[in-house]
Amino acid sequence: MFGADLVENMADSGALGWSAVVAAPFVGSFVGVVIRRLPEERPIVAGRSHCEWCGISLGMRDLVPLLSWIAAGGRCRACGHALGWFYPAVELAALAVALAAVIVDRGAAVWLDCAFGWWLLALGWIDLRHWLLPDALTLPLIVAGLVLVAWLDPQALFASALGAALGYLSLRLVAWGYRALRRQEGLGEGDAKLLAASGAWLGAAALPLVVLGAAVAALVAALGLRLAGMRLGARSAIPFGPFLALATWLIWLFVR
Repeated sequence: MFGADLVENMADSGALGWSAVVAAPFVGSFVGVVIRRLPEERPIVAGRSHCEWCGISLGMRDLVPLLSWIAAGGRCRACGHALGWFYPAVELAALAVALAAVIVDRGAAVWLDCAFGWWLLALGWIDLRHWLLPDALTLPLIVAGLVLVAWLDPQALFASALGAALGYLSLRLVAWGYRALRRQEGLGEGDAKLLAASGAWLGAAALPLVVLGAAVAALVAALGLRLAGMRLGARSAIPFGPFLALATWLIWLFVR
């Protein structure tokens, strides 16, 4: 029955919903640029893409998401240096976001799901690479959540604003307590701002589920690292942002 429902949802998504799937790898390519350049304060839109090893400017045939990478065998066509999996991985992740949205929603709602998911994808990946959740992404996401709720469901605006406030204050309080007890930083302010964005989009009532889901995902990831042979001790740390982002989007998609 569940499988039949998924097939029916995908069939009913329509051209507007499926257009998000077609656009996903291209959006993912842009998300990759944001992930690479924003933490380094490099221009995101200005400047042509180029090989990071030989400096050659990339043409249109080099910039088709996934296909260009496959056609070139994962190497720069000029210098032959391996390009790595970063951009294909981000593009595939963006595609996975779109496919999940098409399965769950239909029509214009698919694009909203995707936009939220792609934004969270950028935040989570940046935190994973740089231990940073930039204000340039977290603060607009809070505002976007409040504006969206005010437009679509004005009666829920108070819960949304309360969620943003409680999300921020709760993690700042946890961070203060951890620092007082352990004499070291445990959670950054970026995590608090990301949870504020979660509250703005999902409402105050969803915050405990977001934190629980993120904590469980982080524990599973830590267990996976242990099984892979990485030594983790009491003072070991992993960024919390990717797990907050994942939990937030999954709850948005499947629970709200």
